[in-house]
Amino acid sequence: MKINTNRAAGFTLVEIMIVVAIIGLLAAIAIPNFVKARNTSQANACINNMRQIDSAIQQWALEKGKKDSDAPVQAEVQLYIKGGNMPTCPATGGYTLGATVGTVPSVTCANAALVPPHVLP
Repeated sequence: MKINTNRAAGFTLVEIMIVVAIIGLLAAIAIPNFVKARNTSQANACINNMRQIDSAIQQWALEKGKKDSDAPVQAEVQLYIKGGNMPTCPATGGYTLGATVGTVPSVTCANAALVPPHVLP
């Protein structure tokens, strides 16, 4: 005697809804952390670019015999940066040299107010 069962293998609608809800919950937790990590890495890249610009200014001033009160010339300072070009801000901002050799460069960037702040330590 053969017993016929008509039960088809598969997932029920409730099981699928639970899995989708769990995936949605995990995504809701993870996405803000990804955004924060991206902003933090962009801020760190900006800080490192400003450090590179400041080092180039200091090296230019040392080799040209400039004083702390002299104004840096961007075209001449660029030659002391690897590649001969000013670095670009990863968040589409721009860098400005300090008014004098003794002042640090600054950045105008959408992420400048975030933690970590865009200032040299």
